[in-house]
Amino acid sequence: MRIRAIVAAVSGALALSALAVPVSQASSPSFALTRADTVPVISKVVVNSGKPIVLGTTATKKVTVSVTASHSSGIEDALSYIWRGRDSNPNLYGFGFHPDGERAKCKAANATTSTCTLTITVDPGYLWNTNATTWRVYAGAWNKDGNFTEKDTFSSVRFQRLSRLTANASPEPVKKSSTITVTGKLDRANWDTRKYAGYASQSVKLQFRKKNSSTYTTVKTVKSSNTGTLKTTVKAVEDGYWRWSFAGTTSTPAANATGDFVDVK
Repeated sequence: MRIRAIVAAVSGALALSALAVPVSQASSPSFALTRADTVPVISKVVVNSGKPIVLGTTATKKVTVSVTASHSSGIEDALSYIWRGRDSNPNLYGFGFHPDGERAKCKAANATTSTCTLTITVDPGYLWNTNATTWRVYAGAWNKDGNFTEKDTFSSVRFQRLSRLTANASPEPVKKSSTITVTGKLDRANWDTRKYAGYASQSVKLQFRKKNSSTYTTVKTVKSSNTGTLKTTVKAVEDGYWRWSFAGTTSTPAANATGDFVDVK
């Protein structure tokens, strides 16, 4: 059953609003923060190797988050989650995805600095199309003395809707200098319906690669139709592969169709 509210679940979805506390307190330990000079310092947080989180309609994705922190006593543990919402208004809270396990795996670079790694499972079943945007990344760390530090928005990561692109060139084989028709379709995940839908009015490049070459060159650019379909004609002068190439947008990643070989007689 699809639900609009984000609720706490085994999959890792976290309803910060359900906790009725500010985001900064939603994952804090029970003890109070101590003086700034006794808490660890977080220097770096990397989500999904620095790449956007791309999701289809149903498959979950395991995202790795690493938190680098330091303190004279050493680093004991770290915490991070990905969330949306506003922290400027105390009456508004967020929702997001929290780590799968209870503790991070920490690897010491030296006596004072460690990088702690966590895994977050992201489920598109909890997302809507409007969630294809920039999300906040929370980070917290404990030193070996038990002191804790945190930051609601240490960095950010972008969520994107998975794109798909197909290509078909015909007829094949064809006589040299004859006209061929190249068709295809550009679609992307629709998180509202949990299906794929055509991506309309997008600029898509038609590219060609010679039979014994590894490089594609752009022949022309075509706009996708209202349903995401693509169609154009071109002269075939030598054996090779034809494909469509989409550069991507902020909400949708780039995609290249598998090249379709045309034998020119």
